[in-house]
Amino acid sequence: MNPIFLNSPSGQIHMKPMDEISGFQVRPGFYELNGAMAIPGGVNFTVHSTGAVSCELLLFHRAENTPYAAIPFPERYRIGDVYSMIVFGLDIKDFEYAYRLDGPYDKEKGLLFDKKNILLDIYAKAVTGQSVWGVPKKKDVFYKARVVQDNFDWGAEPFPQIPMEDLVIYEMHVRGFTKHESSGVSCPGTFSGIMEKIPYLKDLGITAVELMPIFEFDEMKDSRMVDGKQVVDYWGYNPVSFFAPNTSYAGKPEYNREGNELKTLVRALHDNGIECFLDVVFNHTAEGNEYGPCFSFKGFDNNVYYMLTPDGYYYNFSGCGNTMNCNHPVVQQLIVSALRYWASAYHVDGFRFDLASILGRNQDGSPMSSPPLLQQLAFDPVLKNVKLIAEAWDAGGLYQVGSFPSWNRWAEWNGRYRDDMRDYLKGGLELSQTAACRITGSADLYDPASRGSHASVNFLNCHDGFTLWDMYSYSQKHNEANGWCNLDGSDDNRSWNCGAEGDTSDEAVLGLRKKLARNAVTVLLMSRGTPMFLAGDEFLNTQYGNNNAYCQDNEISWLDWSFLEKNRDHFSYTKHMIAFRKAHDVIRKPSGVCSLGLPNIKVIPPDGSTHVLAVLYSGRNRTDTADDLVCLAVNVYWEPQAFLLPMVSKSLKWKLEADTAGTYLKDHMPSSHEPPCLISSPQITLESRSVLVFTAVPA
Repeated sequence: MNPIFLNSPSGQIHMKPMDEISGFQVRPGFYELNGAMAIPGGVNFTVHSTGAVSCELLLFHRAENTPYAAIPFPERYRIGDVYSMIVFGLDIKDFEYAYRLDGPYDKEKGLLFDKKNILLDIYAKAVTGQSVWGVPKKKDVFYKARVVQDNFDWGAEPFPQIPMEDLVIYEMHVRGFTKHESSGVSCPGTFSGIMEKIPYLKDLGITAVELMPIFEFDEMKDSRMVDGKQVVDYWGYNPVSFFAPNTSYAGKPEYNREGNELKTLVRALHDNGIECFLDVVFNHTAEGNEYGPCFSFKGFDNNVYYMLTPDGYYYNFSGCGNTMNCNHPVVQQLIVSALRYWASAYHVDGFRFDLASILGRNQDGSPMSSPPLLQQLAFDPVLKNVKLIAEAWDAGGLYQVGSFPSWNRWAEWNGRYRDDMRDYLKGGLELSQTAACRITGSADLYDPASRGSHASVNFLNCHDGFTLWDMYSYSQKHNEANGWCNLDGSDDNRSWNCGAEGDTSDEAVLGLRKKLARNAVTVLLMSRGTPMFLAGDEFLNTQYGNNNAYCQDNEISWLDWSFLEKNRDHFSYTKHMIAFRKAHDVIRKPSGVCSLGLPNIKVIPPDGSTHVLAVLYSGRNRTDTADDLVCLAVNVYWEPQAFLLPMVSKSLKWKLEADTAGTYLKDHMPSSHEPPCLISSPQITLESRSVLVFTAVPA
């Protein structure tokens, strides 16, 4: 056999096969390279296990389930807990692989080794076994891995590196975004489908898309029939592998180039000035509890990867059967490696961590004051410019909004913003001062002196709960289609149906709903912090009252793009408010000192004669040569209210920029065909349940 040469910092390494096992030339591999990687002349395989006594590599022909070769790792190929072997003569296009491990089996000690189990490589970069959406994995089919050829050409692709406070985030489900026939894309429900909609996203003004889970998962794992319709694990919060993209989200098979379509999407987003975030799930896996399957982590080191009770059962802080043991050094290394991989190999710009409070729990489940994993991620050099966003709670009752360990590095989904502002915007006058705090950056949660303007991700709607339209169309959840007798999903919706539950032909009710939706968009985009939208809210998409559509792979969850034309006015208004936010730095962050001596933010509270809440933002414009003053006035009361605009200078007049009631601006926003709406009198009337936005201009 010809000798193999590899480049190294010290020159070329001459590698000569040392042994022959099962008909293959092999030698010890590269122990620091986890997973499988093609090298000149062969493939390097590296795995590790604390409790195993032996390990065997299985090779399969594509789509076959009987191995054509079983290659045991010689004992001398093991250093510490790491097995590593180079197998020469393998062509990555011709095989798939898996492992078998042997070791002790003792459930009470959390040891589940069984040499009959065929195990997926924990560091697999591509997973086979269930790659066509909606096609169940056959009983005799198991997960295997492929070796990925990473030679994607990124060209001169830029990294947008948009400051956190300047972002407008758009949360979407890869499949649901374009699966509906009304989307008009050529490859619906895929990464390519999103790519076709980039001009739409750019026109709307979105600067970051947040993709719901794209780690490999099996949507058919818990599929069942409900009233003659199939429900599946649609959302994908049950990962099979942390390194592999879901192959069913690709428009066509990508044998040994899995992920190229996703990379093409990321490159196209970057070319258009849009960042790409991933919603990542490291808090649990699809292996579930003691009744769940054993296809990977359980078989390698069950008592290392999962939090176990003293008698070997699974802690369930995730609500999904098991909990990853995130602060065990081995698991910490795994998670850091995965994030580095997505950031370096896929150029991902940020991560939203599902149930992130679990990442701060100790191995016994107790919360840690300074979790090593979170600290490592905060200071990791590869992840330095990557956004880290925590969903700062978990299913075990740990709620850390405002107190998530951050090292001034982590941002948070501000659940308090969502809850308080939902209550306030539907008429909660008693929450005026709380609402003012949320609008101005939630300083009670995020001290501006230490956290700046980038800690709070403000949102009113996300995948988990009502859409914006449903928030003002339903007072109660309607999850019957999920098959749990409407018992699933939150009962704490803080919503209001405006006088009629669900669909109605009452024009007064429909008009009120649209006005409240405009109010919500306006206040969200006028709030300090990073705004996040749920995909489809910009054209008032509906889920028909389902606030937990995790299993609905159908019209309930798919975006119906016909609403874009039906509600074109709301889309245009949302686009206007996004552009307005971008044009005024003072809304997003401290922006110089106003020459008029005004504070950067001033709250104008109710004075007893009005229920109007107002916020005045002051500073300099982008060129730092002129003052920039923006005023938000909100009336959530059910009757009109008089409001006295702040007196700032005799040389300035207030110009109306947004009017959700349409009292002063016909289409709720300025028109290029009409003269500017200047306010001649300092006193103005806000219609019932309405919002106005002003800027100060020369008189």
